[in-house]
Amino acid sequence: MSYQPNTQRYESMKYHRCGRSGIKLPAISLGLWHNFGGVDTFENGRSLIRTAFDLGITHFDLANNYGPPPGSAEENFGAILKKDFTGYRDEMIISTKAGYGMWSGPYGDWGSRKYLVSSLDQSLSRMGLDYVDIFYHHRPDTETPLEETMMALDHVVRQGKALYVGISNYGVEETERAISILNQLGTPLLIHQPAYSMFNRWVENGLTSLLEDHGVGSIAFVPLAQGLLTNRYLNGVPSDSRALKPNSFLNKNDVTEDVILKVKKLNVIAGDRGQSLAQMALAWVLREGRITSALIGASKVSQIKENVEALNNLTFSEDELTAIDEILNS
Repeated sequence: MSYQPNTQRYESMKYHRCGRSGIKLPAISLGLWHNFGGVDTFENGRSLIRTAFDLGITHFDLANNYGPPPGSAEENFGAILKKDFTGYRDEMIISTKAGYGMWSGPYGDWGSRKYLVSSLDQSLSRMGLDYVDIFYHHRPDTETPLEETMMALDHVVRQGKALYVGISNYGVEETERAISILNQLGTPLLIHQPAYSMFNRWVENGLTSLLEDHGVGSIAFVPLAQGLLTNRYLNGVPSDSRALKPNSFLNKNDVTEDVILKVKKLNVIAGDRGQSLAQMALAWVLREGRITSALIGASKVSQIKENVEALNNLTFSEDELTAIDEILNS
């Protein structure tokens, strides 16, 4: 039997306007950074996408190099779209990125116009799409003039290959320059995708205020700190932890006794709120309305369901926020 989406999928999800644009994003978005590559089980990835859509998650975030191998996440996502989502494209926000190493030679990395335009063409081919909704430059390039990189983003919008553009991993000063250049070109910056979690609060030092001032949205990646802010690490590092896998941003050395102690204390507060630690961590990222969406990853359907339930309680008391800050700063 072919897939039939949940007819009530939009009733419980919260949608937030992305900056001053006409686009609204779901409070929880699904990223395909892990678990959708050629080394992963296709049917599991298919179930994850279906479950997300059934719960009102309309935004699916990819990049050219997601896999492994690089490109395979986009290929698998394209196959899932063809199998299950024909007729639903206009209900989806699909994003991809370029900026990290993708192919050999001097033209397959960083931020040149040649790389970005070629990469998007390849991404569209892999996914079987005519356009993406958001195309990001994935990281700053210190050797390519920022004007060239932003002109490339403007170019793909004018080509009709992307509806909006974004940046990721940019610092405050770089972001301000990018906003200015894109405004002059007539293609405003839609969104910034920074790392943000209880354990990584750098965006609070000027970035969120800058984005608000210029009407730019934001989507936080790794809001669960690569799984640290879940129940998986309450008793140390499990044998199947991401921290033990190669090519992971989370290192076993990051999971110290001090970090585990903080996680345990945070878990107590979450329990008092009637939430899992993961749910509280997501609610915390979204707490002030300054972050448009929290970008989750998942390897199991149950994780997506649990994370979406975080939206049932996004309110924190002053006492809770103070207690959380004391734990994080200890």
